[in-house]
Amino acid sequence: MNITRRHALAAATLALPTAGLAQPRTWPNRPVRIIIPYAPGGPVEIPGRFLAEHLSARLGQPFIVETRPGAGGAVGTKQVIATTDQHTLAMVTGAVAIQPAVQPDIGYDPVNDLLPISLVSEASMGFMVRPNAAFRDLPALVAAAKAAPGRITYGSSGNGTTTHMAAALFGARAGINWQHVPYRGGGQLISGFLAGDVDVMSGDLATLLPHVQEGRGVLLGVTSPDRVPVVPNVPSIAEVVPGTGITIWFALFAPRNFPEEATARLVAEFAPLRSGSPLGERMAATGGRLLLTGPADLSERLRRELPLWRHVVAEAGIRPE
Repeated sequence: MNITRRHALAAATLALPTAGLAQPRTWPNRPVRIIIPYAPGGPVEIPGRFLAEHLSARLGQPFIVETRPGAGGAVGTKQVIATTDQHTLAMVTGAVAIQPAVQPDIGYDPVNDLLPISLVSEASMGFMVRPNAAFRDLPALVAAAKAAPGRITYGSSGNGTTTHMAAALFGARAGINWQHVPYRGGGQLISGFLAGDVDVMSGDLATLLPHVQEGRGVLLGVTSPDRVPVVPNVPSIAEVVPGTGITIWFALFAPRNFPEEATARLVAEFAPLRSGSPLGERMAATGGRLLLTGPADLSERLRRELPLWRHVVAEAGIRPE
């Protein structure tokens, strides 16, 4: 009987380390990286850095934002897809649904290679000109572009970005031929615009508004389907050219090997932000709104927009790279 008891105790002692290893470890158990695959200073950094700060405080591990620009977001996105540490996220714009149409060899499938976590927010964009521009409203812009085909230029933050698509769609449906000048990110775009290198800047409203308020730019229109409360006297481009209203959205994705527990924890931590937060207030002040609605809405949005942007690219005559 003593022998049996000793054997049982020994077996239990040997089993303890194994049992401990078999128990799942709570996520996150190490620092988490949020990769932003665009140039520094873009609009996606505002919600990205706010979420990093919020999640760091709530989940007990640092959430670190890193920018990895290149190829319209493809470089950083592919880096996230390739990670296996289960502690890396991608904070992207709606361009993730556009890039496959303009870069067929992009090297990844956003539906099959990325795991949706949540839409974070969406915002309007706008078209801005300098105060000395020959046209100061949308009908005058359309008239000027029709009078001089190919002469009017517009700048965006890069090929295949949402700011590019907003202007390309407007031009196609307005029946105008204007020339696209792509920049490497929003910082270079605003510098080029202020230097007079392009006639019109297509940018996110959060970037445009300070320049409008300080007299360096005139806002011709917002790209959202409806007017935005922060600039109620500025028309939507859809009022002038129907069927052109779009927004820019920001979302959080993970690699496909991301654990379900981690997705559930992230979504649970988003809930308090929806009822009121500095991020929501900042988004509203620049014509945007906070979403944080979870994986299902993001998955549906991505699947809906992929064929939409293929159609827009064809309609606007944009050549795939």
